[in-house]
Amino acid sequence: MENYLVWAFAGFLLIIIELMTGTFYLLVIGVAALIGALAAWLGAGMWMQVLAAIAVAASGIALVHYWWRKRPEMPNSSADLDAGQTVVLDAWVNQAAGLARVKYRGSTWDAKVLGAAAPEAVLYIHQRNGGVLEVSSQQP
Repeated sequence: MENYLVWAFAGFLLIIIELMTGTFYLLVIGVAALIGALAAWLGAGMWMQVLAAIAVAASGIALVHYWWRKRPEMPNSSADLDAGQTVVLDAWVNQAAGLARVKYRGSTWDAKVLGAAAPEAVLYIHQRNGGVLEVSSQQP
């Protein structure tokens, strides 16, 4: 089998695996393997193929690493999806402790009410801790 076919097969395989992971590192290495395939197809020797692939992989990994470090941290996505959504106060479990049951997404949830809330209040979710919603009458 020709060298360029081995490089190309490895590159496409790495890119396909990258599509399942989403980290971009395997994408860079896959592209580097494709550069090695290009060098082999153009007739470069094995060492030139390897050096071309290493140069592209090293610079690409450095760029991806730099990009990941500059990206802002994302909050907990499960809590983020619920934040700001409205719930309806169903019943107090312990009003003095701020524990209640609320209706949200077609079911009843345990909730910790932050601050005071009227019995018929519409509340807003601030965050979710496991199965307990932290809610208040103020929008987050």
